[in-house]
Amino acid sequence: MKICIVTHKIKKGDGQGRVNYEVAQEVIRRGHHLTLLASEIAPELAENSAINCIYIPVAGYPTEFIRNFMFAKKSADWLRKNRANLDLIKVNGAITMGAADVNAVHFVHSSWWQSPVHISRTRKDLYGFYQWLFTAVNAYWEKQAFRQSKIIIAVSEKVAQELVNIGVSRQKIRVIVNGVDLQEFTPGVSSRTSLGLPENVNLALFAGDIRIPRKNLDTVLQALVKVPELHLAVVGGTKDSPYPAMAKALKISERVHFLGYRHNMPQIQQAADLFVFPSRYEPFGLVVIEAMASGLPVITATTTGAADLLNPDCGIVLGDCDDIDALAHALHLLNSDRSLRQQMGKVARTIAEQHSWSTMAQTYLDIFEELITNEKHSSHPHLSPSPRPSPLPESTTTAN
Repeated sequence: MKICIVTHKIKKGDGQGRVNYEVAQEVIRRGHHLTLLASEIAPELAENSAINCIYIPVAGYPTEFIRNFMFAKKSADWLRKNRANLDLIKVNGAITMGAADVNAVHFVHSSWWQSPVHISRTRKDLYGFYQWLFTAVNAYWEKQAFRQSKIIIAVSEKVAQELVNIGVSRQKIRVIVNGVDLQEFTPGVSSRTSLGLPENVNLALFAGDIRIPRKNLDTVLQALVKVPELHLAVVGGTKDSPYPAMAKALKISERVHFLGYRHNMPQIQQAADLFVFPSRYEPFGLVVIEAMASGLPVITATTTGAADLLNPDCGIVLGDCDDIDALAHALHLLNSDRSLRQQMGKVARTIAEQHSWSTMAQTYLDIFEELITNEKHSSHPHLSPSPRPSPLPESTTTAN
């Protein structure tokens, strides 16, 4: 089977990029022919002679909007010329103007556009307008892309429902949650001193973009006021963030430790006692399953897709992400009971172990193979298999 993955990035260290990286690895493991159409490809994939790498460079364009448009156009041009050589095309959202067989959806722009914390509602300036336009155009394009796809993969039940809300048939949707690296994120103990964190205190952990209100650090800080003995570590770039000043205004700055953007999240997870992430809009939330794999009890909200992974034995899911009192109660409960934290952490790890990257990738490939098998046996002309593909273009090329 000849499979083509079309996406911006295929590499570790990037949520959507990591999913495609693992799917690519599974394609090769199963002996299928793989073409990668992307702007960034992990070196270990690019150097694999069994993979056909087609680069679409877009870094020189000035804005993300233009970069995405140029990628969509150039990738569609390449697909139009080479479609007969491929059995299955897998894409993400409206990433290309070309039609795809499988569309994996990590973010629904139509839902984000309607969110009360969309950037255009908090920034009444040129940047806010740009974000409004960017989301509106993507919301339109993605609806076209979903209509053309045969199977839609949602990364959570939350995303699946959002797709149904914009008219996608539930019969076309499969839910495959994102995976986690169970070797990288694992229970353990790391030195807080080396991380710039205080010893001998209970420590909650928050991670996310703290420049905008979407991740909801403001509610966490206000709830922390009501749990005076608990400390909080915050991972996220502090430039242009209002939250260090907010912590100071709330007189909790001595208990809130802003660590900036960090690459050593596994070690930071091991230094924490619990993870708190009541994001106001989160299609999935890799940080949640990473915390679970690290053996941490989790406090999140129904507005986070990964909340589906939790049960009362491993965490607390808030019905209202902005309920300060409910969040404070949850923080107090876990802060005051070490035995409960440990029990919940063990269950969280057990659940995470069911969602390795390998398991996720195998599920994707099972769907790919099922789709191709069904089409080969279909009596419908538009689903019948195409003639035997001719050889693909030489690998490691650049699309014009």
